[in-house]
Amino acid sequence: MKRLLQAPNSALAHLWTAQLRAAGFDVSVQREFAGGIAGEIPVDQALPEIWIMDDDQVKRARQVFAELQNLPQRRWSCSACAELVEGPFDQCWNCGADRPGAFTG
Repeated sequence: MKRLLQAPNSALAHLWTAQLRAAGFDVSVQREFAGGIAGEIPVDQALPEIWIMDDDQVKRARQVFAELQNLPQRRWSCSACAELVEGPFDQCWNCGADRPGAFTG
């Protein structure tokens, strides 16, 4: 078991953990409630951490995490409702239609 990364808060720690789990990694959040003693211990020691169970997957998990943090930004017009959609989204926020050419499987 190795520390993969620190998160600035519990919400991001859980979001990132869910993303890594969805990618197939066995990860957990540690030090989730240590923020209450920040000041008694150094602040950087009180931040939530994400730990990975399989030491051999650390490098690949960090690569996947970097990819998740840098999703391609797109701008496309929905063919169903003509709404302009910006960001890494493959579905229209207005009507739910899939982006042309998006993988939906």
